[in-house]
Amino acid sequence: MKPFRFGVNLRGASSRREWHDKARKVEGLGFSSLLLPDHLTELIAPFPALVSAAEATTRLQLGTNVLNNDLRHPVLVAREAAAVDLLSGGRFELGLGAGSIRSEYDEAGLRFETGATRVERLAEAVTIIKKLLRGEPVTFAGQHYQVHEHTIAPLPLQKPHPPILIGGNGRNLLALAAREADIVGLSGITFRGGGTQPPDLSGWRVARLDERLRHIREIAGARYATLEICALVQRVIITDDAPAAAEELTRRWPQLTADEILTSPYVMIGTIETIAEALHRHRERWDISYYVVQEPYLDAIAPIVARLASR
Repeated sequence: MKPFRFGVNLRGASSRREWHDKARKVEGLGFSSLLLPDHLTELIAPFPALVSAAEATTRLQLGTNVLNNDLRHPVLVAREAAAVDLLSGGRFELGLGAGSIRSEYDEAGLRFETGATRVERLAEAVTIIKKLLRGEPVTFAGQHYQVHEHTIAPLPLQKPHPPILIGGNGRNLLALAAREADIVGLSGITFRGGGTQPPDLSGWRVARLDERLRHIREIAGARYATLEICALVQRVIITDDAPAAAEELTRRWPQLTADEILTSPYVMIGTIETIAEALHRHRERWDISYYVVQEPYLDAIAPIVARLASR
């Protein structure tokens, strides 16, 4: 089993000083990684923000969680990733996803295609990005991208390339992650209708997660032993009455029962002790060792990070 590590998705800051203070706090609390999502909303742009965070920290991994592949050409992603890895002293973690929110595509004038097409495009992008980051000259003629005799410079410090996380919930995307990623990012969420309908949370149920992990193991084969499994946590609630807190959440997530919420790795509810015990159970059953929480729960999870990180 891999040791536990913890990351946090930050949204941004109103000044350089505030941003640096946030980065130092994340590092000081013992988190492994500071991560930035990638949406066309009120979020700070990820690449420059990560370089700035590198200036304020010394050991923190800095990453994207996750880039929407359709917003950037893979040649540009590889160049930016290499630059961030170089300027951070080899601390970059590249998280990639297929995109899911239709309104962002509409706002940017991009065609929102089927999930299968978006994953196919991401698969091509990953092939191009990995080769470029390894320093290989790339000529690629695919369905979605064409690249002709291109190389990038300077190269990243991490070899053969910075760790790559591929995150989402669909079977095709997780199959891609099993084949190509260093880190498989589990969200358990399917955005129906490109986010125009309530999200499908059935992937949070134990049986569905068992099925997803079997699928990942089968596709990964021998390389499964090298993979890190990550869960994106949506709530952290420290309480002595976990059943009551879970019952309250069923109002927000009516498709789930309180028991399904309590047994899901995407929610942490309970005392510090009972949550720590649950994370051990999740690691034993699903090999989940990397947990990423949202910024509002940074302080709530800090005692769990102090107890479990690197163990």
